[in-house]
Amino acid sequence: MLSVRFSNIVTSLFLDTGIKSSIVKLELPRELANRVLFLDSSDRQLLTIPSDILELEELEELHLEKNLIQTIPSEIKLLQNLKVLYLHDNNIEHLCDELSELKNLLSLDLSNNPLTRAAGSLWVVSRLRSLRELRLYNLNLGELPVQICKNNYNLELMGLSGNDLVLLPSEMTNMTKLREIYLQRNRFEMLPSVLCQLPDLQIVDLEQNALGAIPDEIASLQKLKKLFLASNSLALLPDSLFKCTNLIVLDVTNNQLRKLPRSLSALTGLVELGLSNNKLCVFPPMLGKVVSLQVLYLKNTGLRTLHSRCANLTEIRLLDLSQNKFSTFPAEICSLVNLEVLSLDDNRLHEIPAEVKNLSNLKCLGLTGNRFVHFPEEICFLASLEKLYLGQDQGFKLTAVHKSIGLLQNLRELYLENNIFEMLPATIGLLKNLEILDCHNNQLLELPNSICNLQGLKKFFLQCNRLTCLPDDLDRLPTLQALTLEENPLQDPPLEVCTQGIAAINRHLQEKRRCKALATNIQAWWRGLMVRRYLGPFKELKKDKKKGKGKKDNIGKKGSAKGKKKK
Repeated sequence: MLSVRFSNIVTSLFLDTGIKSSIVKLELPRELANRVLFLDSSDRQLLTIPSDILELEELEELHLEKNLIQTIPSEIKLLQNLKVLYLHDNNIEHLCDELSELKNLLSLDLSNNPLTRAAGSLWVVSRLRSLRELRLYNLNLGELPVQICKNNYNLELMGLSGNDLVLLPSEMTNMTKLREIYLQRNRFEMLPSVLCQLPDLQIVDLEQNALGAIPDEIASLQKLKKLFLASNSLALLPDSLFKCTNLIVLDVTNNQLRKLPRSLSALTGLVELGLSNNKLCVFPPMLGKVVSLQVLYLKNTGLRTLHSRCANLTEIRLLDLSQNKFSTFPAEICSLVNLEVLSLDDNRLHEIPAEVKNLSNLKCLGLTGNRFVHFPEEICFLASLEKLYLGQDQGFKLTAVHKSIGLLQNLRELYLENNIFEMLPATIGLLKNLEILDCHNNQLLELPNSICNLQGLKKFFLQCNRLTCLPDDLDRLPTLQALTLEENPLQDPPLEVCTQGIAAINRHLQEKRRCKALATNIQAWWRGLMVRRYLGPFKELKKDKKKGKGKKDNIGKKGSAKGKKKK
């Protein structure tokens, strides 16, 4: 089983293309029903839009996504105050003409519907001239209808990801108010030049296409803030791209880049940069001049060392250097005093320098899959650490956890899987904030009783060890939600109890404790009885049981001897 890697949890830049609402449902009196402004009827297995919804004349926002709706009734036109309509993830094949009469509609989502002749069906949408947001994800569109480009000139957001687009129509230049466009998973081979004529564009997402080039005209997008170009076929980035000086996020992960142009240093406001899965082999020295960087992904880029200029990146918060070829811990990292997240998973590290303690703000540290012979004690002095990954699913295995682990008082998640530990130090019970402890696939023979002090523990993974018993007070972990014990030779509790889950294990441990207490009480009663009958302390009676029996025999013999004398 593979070890947990922090780098697998955070591997790409975050992009939110949807709108999520916190919905509060209210039961209104009948006389107020027609004044409902917001209604959530999503995920209700609806086959059609209920007529009572269509009578809500004041309704402004309607959620009908994730149902089984096949048609939109003509009565939809009655909702003249409707501003937001979500119909994505239904079975709609056709759009009724009356949909175009919603003159106040600002946001429409028709994604993931089996629209027949999708491009032809969307002429209705082109008449909704007040639209500000239009989402048409995963509709198998081979082309974007020209009428939408001509008429929906008020659009500020357009979502077209997951279609079959190769080109965008030139009429798109009418959309001068467009700020965000999402074009993931299409078939573009070049960044559409028509986008470069939309001066208000701030977010462009072209991930997972077949881009081989970026036009020089991109320099005209002076308001561009976020550009997502991951998973394409880019071999180089043009200097013109770095004239977009307002860029704060640039993701070119998983391309064919071997070097970066010096002009990258012109992006003085760049905050987030994704370069993972490119064949850079050398740390780009110009990055040392982009001192505004806070998030930098360099996973699987063939790096062996860092450039000395890396120490200039004092604002960096997240640094991903996993799956590279570092054999020594880069000293430059110890200068990044604001670093909060560091991933060095799957490198060739043997040890950690003492200077790592300078990373006083470090909260997450990934060291899975390295070549440590001994537990790196130095990391135990990172007082702010909340998550530590030290699983070793390949190569070198750790044999012991250093007792200094107890110093990590802020630790919430500890991953130690796939090593060969036979025991855990008692100091692990000092981790009062620990919520997740993963020790699966080790050689653990027993658990320290101090493990029962982890009052915040929620998940405890122990499968594939050599445990025969559990601590007597393990049931006193009030927040425990998951406990895995498969493939252990357990005897106490018996395996058949363990397979029934935490509740059954707790009952077993409680009954065991009750029986033990009862036995103690009986023993105490017996002691008291012995003392009250002047038969001596209980311990001595027990110790001299055989000897006492001999004394009785002697008493009998003495008695008989005296008797003989008298005779």
